[in-house]
Amino acid sequence: MEYENDTEKDNDADIIEDAREKFLLCVEKEKDNRDIALDDVKFGLLGEQWPDKAKHDREKEGRPCLTINKFPAYIRQVVNDARQNKPTIRVRPVDDNADPQTAEVINGLIRNIETVSKADIAYDTAIQQTASSGFGFLRVNIDYTDDDTFDQDISIERIPNQFTVYGDPESTSADGSDWGCCYVTDRITKEEFCERYPDAKADDFDIEGGAVGFEWENDDGVWIAEYWEKESVPRQICMLSDGSVVDETVYEEQAEFYAALGVTKTQSRETKSSKVTQYIISGSEVLERNEWPGKQIPIIPVYGEEVIVEGRRYFKSLVRDSKDSQRMYNYWRTASTELVALAPKAPFIGEEGAFDVEPDKWASANAKSYAYLQHKRGTAPPQRQPFAGVPAGILQESMSASNDMESTMGMFGASIGQEDNAVSGKAIIARQRESDTGTFHFIDNLSRSLRRTGEIILDLIPHVYTPGRIIRVLGEDRKESQNVKLAQEGEQPNLEGVYDLTIGKYDVTVEVGPGFTTKRQEAANQMVELMRVNPAFSQISMDLLAKNLDWPGADEIADRAKALLPPQLAGENPQIQQLQQALQQTQAQAQQITQQMQQEIQKLQYDKQIDLEKVKIDAYNAETNRFKVAQVGMQPEQVQQLVIQTLQQLLQTPDITPGADQVPPVMVQPEVMQ
Repeated sequence: MEYENDTEKDNDADIIEDAREKFLLCVEKEKDNRDIALDDVKFGLLGEQWPDKAKHDREKEGRPCLTINKFPAYIRQVVNDARQNKPTIRVRPVDDNADPQTAEVINGLIRNIETVSKADIAYDTAIQQTASSGFGFLRVNIDYTDDDTFDQDISIERIPNQFTVYGDPESTSADGSDWGCCYVTDRITKEEFCERYPDAKADDFDIEGGAVGFEWENDDGVWIAEYWEKESVPRQICMLSDGSVVDETVYEEQAEFYAALGVTKTQSRETKSSKVTQYIISGSEVLERNEWPGKQIPIIPVYGEEVIVEGRRYFKSLVRDSKDSQRMYNYWRTASTELVALAPKAPFIGEEGAFDVEPDKWASANAKSYAYLQHKRGTAPPQRQPFAGVPAGILQESMSASNDMESTMGMFGASIGQEDNAVSGKAIIARQRESDTGTFHFIDNLSRSLRRTGEIILDLIPHVYTPGRIIRVLGEDRKESQNVKLAQEGEQPNLEGVYDLTIGKYDVTVEVGPGFTTKRQEAANQMVELMRVNPAFSQISMDLLAKNLDWPGADEIADRAKALLPPQLAGENPQIQQLQQALQQTQAQAQQITQQMQQEIQKLQYDKQIDLEKVKIDAYNAETNRFKVAQVGMQPEQVQQLVIQTLQQLLQTPDITPGADQVPPVMVQPEVMQ
């Protein structure tokens, strides 16, 4: 990579050196955890449960080496329990400038972020990693909404390989909130490296030849790392006369605006804030430098059971203490299988000389089936020794090993669907709750990490979702949605769907329990049971039952059922209902009067039309009579001229009815009339 000056080159060299020193400390602190965690993953998920020497010796002797891996069922139980009872991120208002409506908008925005970015995959991956290895991770990221826009969105993403993340070696928090540094290593091909960084050297980010490498490392690749660093920076704040607190730089930049409002600075002090930077580094260069808009490193750990011994933190997986029980179970089940497999090789016992007839058949009788076997006359028929069965001690030991696995994990047969001595429904539920309690620390640790995720998102929202932007918020059922506008300068928030997410303080909590769909199904089941006990309840709650059912048309049935309820049960004020009925009656009467008036007007118009036609007829008769009088004593040419003149006038004015603005035609009188 080319540098513009030596200072920039020296700064990058300092960053690389500092990153190497911290990373070396991370590797040293996490080595024990990672070695045991990797063994847990291979043991529990890949079924590598026999010691290499024992497996080699048994295979050399042709003896079975069976693995009946019971761990995945227990791991899936914890993971699927988390899927059914997903922790929910909740935002609550804290100070006077925050309000519940804006908090609900932020909750809806977080639900939209989770839905769009498929955050459930990140949550499921993290809890699966934690249950199988003792720790897992997820991350919050920012990216452009689309290829042709500058709008950005927040996303929650999974980290598929937990062994690529190295947290702060000095951290003591349960959710990574005190991390000052973090590494996310990645191995990319040399071709991809040259395409992304054409001016950089393809040097591995590596410590002592293999600290970041794993067994799947390939030769055609380059190790790079995301190096996240959080540093403390000073900040000057001031309190204004209206009680608000702002950065002093903001106050100085807008001093005229505050002066026009009559707001002055009352006091100021220095405080500390955090600055987070992401460096993409190789073994010798800083490939990228990105300023993170938030104040926290967006990598969130999900820990298993934590144990601190002599200043070292150990994170235990679900299967950590049960591996010896699984090994014993495999051994005793292999021994019992081996005994059963050797049963057909039990020898025949007979008198001396009994096998002299067809000796070849008798020699292979324990491996082949023959229609008959002959023995020497005069001797007793040879008898095969019966199989004594698997010794009871072996079966008892395998059962004990299985029970030991359940006890060390805190999960019993009822929790994974096995039959036990719990017969009644209450006893089965109690046994299941006992298992849930024994593994609840995994779910609870996930909820802590999600609370941390919510805090990071809450910190990023004002920087990512700019004023004036239209955002989508989802309802609790994640189906109903609405678009809200973020307030611009001069707009009043919380009016006509306009909200300001930069005002006020909010905190984050996490609710653990069944999801919205599960709660709705449970509510419907309880309502049905209540209706069976008290049928009268169905007459007043059928709309609520239909609303909680999950099949097509349920919402329409709920609306129809609600329309049949009395006003007081439907949530309506009886007085308002009476006023609405009176208004409907008044509107009906007004409509009736209007129809009668229209009929009267139509009748008057009809009579007027008849009178007008009569006037036209009288005018026509008068014109005809005038024409008859006028033509007396006229010459034929004069009569013809009078007719033409009359026709022309009719063409110009078809209506011959006399009017105020109508000029009578000029008549040409004959000379004899003068």
